[in-house]
Amino acid sequence: MRYFWTFFWTFLLVEMLTYVVTSMTGAHFDFMTGLILAVGATILIFVVTLVIPNEPVEKH
Repeated sequence: MRYFWTFFWTFLLVEMLTYVVTSMTGAHFDFMTGLILAVGATILIFVVTLVIPNEPVEKH
């Protein structure tokens, strides 16, 4: 379920960002561009969470 919600919120935020940026630059809004960026950002989020250690640090 966490994978779905991560993708859901990433999708919404990236689509919103794509819409705002294309509106500000005067370009044509393309739904597929936002979708591709959302999938890439979701994969990046999952990779980063796998790389970051989860164990507490004993001593600094």
